[in-house]
Amino acid sequence: MATAAARHILVETEEQALDLKNKIESGDAKFEDLAREHSKCPSGSRSGGDLGTFGRGQMVREFDEVVFSDLPIGQVSDVVKTQFGYHILEVTARG
Repeated sequence: MATAAARHILVETEEQALDLKNKIESGDAKFEDLAREHSKCPSGSRSGGDLGTFGRGQMVREFDEVVFSDLPIGQVSDVVKTQFGYHILEVTARG
């Protein structure tokens, strides 16, 4: 079974997600710091957005499509909308 490790930031609006993504990509802020400060995911905000390792199909479809795509490890994803809100993702490992 394919596995991956990732971290994410979950917010309520696309605008907020884009703003956080821009801060990370410009080097103005670290992913984990913004996750702790802004993510509305309780477990993710405590761990700097770290979701640990999971298998394909364990996350919502939109999330899986990004994590198991060809997104380079360490690169921040485009904004991903799910029923929970707007995410930015960073794959930290694949196996």
